[in-house]
Amino acid sequence: MGITGKKEPQMSEPLIHVGILLQQQKIDFSLPVGYKLNSREVQPGDYSVEISDEKILFNGETFDELVFEADDLHHNAFGLKDVIIGVNFHWERKENQRFPGSLKFIVEKGVISAINIVSLEDYLTSVISSEMSATSSVELLKAHAVISRSWLLAQILKNKTLENADAGYRTSFETPTEIIRWYDREDHLNFDVCADDHCQRYQGITRQSTPLVRQVIDRTCGEVLMFGNEICDARFSKCCGGVTETFENVWEPAVHPYLQAKPDHTEASPLPDLTMEENAEEWIRTSPPASCNTQDAHVLKQVLNDYDQETADFYRWKITYSQEEISTLIRERSGIDFGEIIALEPLERGTSGRIIRLKIIGTERVMTIGKELEIRRTLSKSHLYSSAFVVDTQDEDGNGIPQTFILTGAGWGHGVGLCQIGAAIMAEKGYGYNEILTHYFPQSETIRNY
Repeated sequence: MGITGKKEPQMSEPLIHVGILLQQQKIDFSLPVGYKLNSREVQPGDYSVEISDEKILFNGETFDELVFEADDLHHNAFGLKDVIIGVNFHWERKENQRFPGSLKFIVEKGVISAINIVSLEDYLTSVISSEMSATSSVELLKAHAVISRSWLLAQILKNKTLENADAGYRTSFETPTEIIRWYDREDHLNFDVCADDHCQRYQGITRQSTPLVRQVIDRTCGEVLMFGNEICDARFSKCCGGVTETFENVWEPAVHPYLQAKPDHTEASPLPDLTMEENAEEWIRTSPPASCNTQDAHVLKQVLNDYDQETADFYRWKITYSQEEISTLIRERSGIDFGEIIALEPLERGTSGRIIRLKIIGTERVMTIGKELEIRRTLSKSHLYSSAFVVDTQDEDGNGIPQTFILTGAGWGHGVGLCQIGAAIMAEKGYGYNEILTHYFPQSETIRNY
């Protein structure tokens, strides 16, 4: 793929493999123009593939894998029906989507996955339009182009490292009383990235891009963030809640100096130690000034697509559960019967106040869970907005068991790296994209990688 972690420029743009529709019994697709399959021309039309004896059945023939090759990767596009977006989030839905480049089908776990083979810069054009509004400010779009490109190349390098490593890579640690899990690269061994929020939103050419987005991609072509000789694993979330989180508190215990706690404002002011419970409680229950503490509709429309705008509160939010709701929810989401829930007790918080170890105390079971996404998955039918929350209980019954749980929280997402809403405010104030990147990724520098 012509990718390196070193600073020496690369001369060719990489092709990447994006997992679109994963592990399906049958997939319907369309070819508006002719494609090639094993050097044979496939005429435009509507088609389908389905699993048959762990092979792919297409037009009466079975295959181990299929690749429909585009004559022109940049201008030919195919369609996929019923693509799921927002997987396991509150805006989850299905859409018919179109993608530039070639289409590959593989067998995974006895079912079929659809993969888009696309040039990196075409991929980024879609990501920038899918992750936020294509009418955002130029400097915000430039910053996002650089971090999205950096993150992707860092993940491809990480995949190669994992392929060559022994079986020592772990994404969970479990004991009889504690489950610590994080979610990152473990599901994506047969392609570089997926197309949903687990990686970066990529919806092909379904979302209307603009000449501005294409111009921004061209202007930053090949630019990546570097820390020393390595491409930065540049992360981002919608709203950090006032302070960014530290990488190792969310994913594997690897220290990245450019992904540490950072106040989300440009004025110098002391930051409370939010790993301390009393400080975190005060921080979350109040609404301290921060770049992402905004209700500016003009700025929010730059970052939030239509389905994102279904989320009204994100800097500070509140959710209430009855005893029946929370005990049922935790049982269904964790697979563990805790009985009635007596308490949710934070044991460890990260640098943004996000809980990274939470003790669930029930009448039948006591268990500690983490990291932040495992907590968010366990306490919501989709995903809790963040794990930076405090818990109040009310209405104890005769046995002292609360009948109401109120979660008051801060931020939307994991909070690591760039805060999209905070960055949008910085751009609105006149900061350039390199200044935005330096703010959220200290000690990094921007270079052209190809």
